[in-house]
Amino acid sequence: MSSACTHSSICYTSSPHARTAGFQRPDKGERLAAAEPTEALLPEEEYMFDNPETFPPPLILPGDDLAEDPEYPPQSYRQWFRDEDRNPVTGKRRTVYVVPAPLVGDEVSFMKSWSMPRDVGETPRVHTPKLLDIRDYLAAFYRGLPVKTLTQSPLEFMSWEEPGKSKRSQRDPQYVGLKIAEECVGIRTRACPDRVYSRQLNLDDLLDAAISMLPKDAYALLLLTDHDLYEDDEDTFVCGRAYGGSRVAVVSNARYNPDLDALQSVDRLHAWPLSHCAQYMSTCCSTSEPKTDRQKKSHSAKAHASQKPSAQNESSPAPLDMAFAAVCSLVSLDWTQESLAALWLGRMCRTASHELGHCFGIDHCVYYACCMQGTGSIQEDTRQPPYICPVDQAKLLRATGTTEARRDRALLSFCERSELRETQFFAPFAAWLRAKSY
Repeated sequence: MSSACTHSSICYTSSPHARTAGFQRPDKGERLAAAEPTEALLPEEEYMFDNPETFPPPLILPGDDLAEDPEYPPQSYRQWFRDEDRNPVTGKRRTVYVVPAPLVGDEVSFMKSWSMPRDVGETPRVHTPKLLDIRDYLAAFYRGLPVKTLTQSPLEFMSWEEPGKSKRSQRDPQYVGLKIAEECVGIRTRACPDRVYSRQLNLDDLLDAAISMLPKDAYALLLLTDHDLYEDDEDTFVCGRAYGGSRVAVVSNARYNPDLDALQSVDRLHAWPLSHCAQYMSTCCSTSEPKTDRQKKSHSAKAHASQKPSAQNESSPAPLDMAFAAVCSLVSLDWTQESLAALWLGRMCRTASHELGHCFGIDHCVYYACCMQGTGSIQEDTRQPPYICPVDQAKLLRATGTTEARRDRALLSFCERSELRETQFFAPFAAWLRAKSY
């Protein structure tokens, strides 16, 4: 599918499957009202953001989150602002902390093999995303608030002796310990159901541990991990989760490793923005595909989909068009260690920004294709955009105190770093940002 696709046209609508699944997107009036802080609306011509060439609707392919739960309720700005459970940013509590993945102590050195994927063939190993790069991206995404690395004593995994049982010597203990300052907490483990990794850590236990390390000046805290995660017995795996009310999130890099793309049926070439490729969407909706493992996080898209909406101002470049063109210029290039590393970094940045968004009280998005959409599979995850939609951006700007222009400039500056500007995740995002600000 990927090698044969010409990427010749862009679809600016949801896929045909959206209607089949029963998804009914909020209409234009509801979308405009959702981004407003008051009940009073300006005339529709004053609203420039509701343009599908900048912010198209959710794709909704078979098996996607909204296809499985098409009646997921929308969250408007006013609903977000009035939510009594939302944690406000204050002068004393405004820092976002990023915590590096825990070290692996000598007594549990076998855990190092847990973070290595099994049976990936002869594909060269790609370097794990750097903590400082993720932190810098989040500093741009959440412009207006300080984003820092937590500099307390490094976290470290160690052995955990269960009460009433002898010390385990085997390499697959039911618990491992996580040392946090002078405390050690137990983290459950289990064998990985699909055997992509040998063993997984329990996400809820790590989130509880993250709560215990929240500094007094923290608004939110993100804990990174190199290990595969699970939440309950029904999960195959989980990439990340947030306890929004507790202001903590955990994100794993394990499943985003590009070495696993073929094994996990990830169509690398149709990641955002080529997920809006009309040929790709038509193929996905016309073929019967087996249901993918869920990771626990309406018009026709036919040949006419490449036509521009009539509202488009022909004198200015369309952001989605520019992003599409930018990545099309790169798809013929061979994947290098550097470009794969940038792809892995981009995937981590998108999920990290999504999970931290929940800490700001932002719910899953149903208004537009948006980084705050829910995700039903690792395949859907790669199809979703890195940008935040107008409704959720209104919430974010209120929380962070910055402006849209300053935030866009900060993100563009990050995407234009020399090592990122010609890569398949950051080059189209930079093109989208430039055209949006045109």
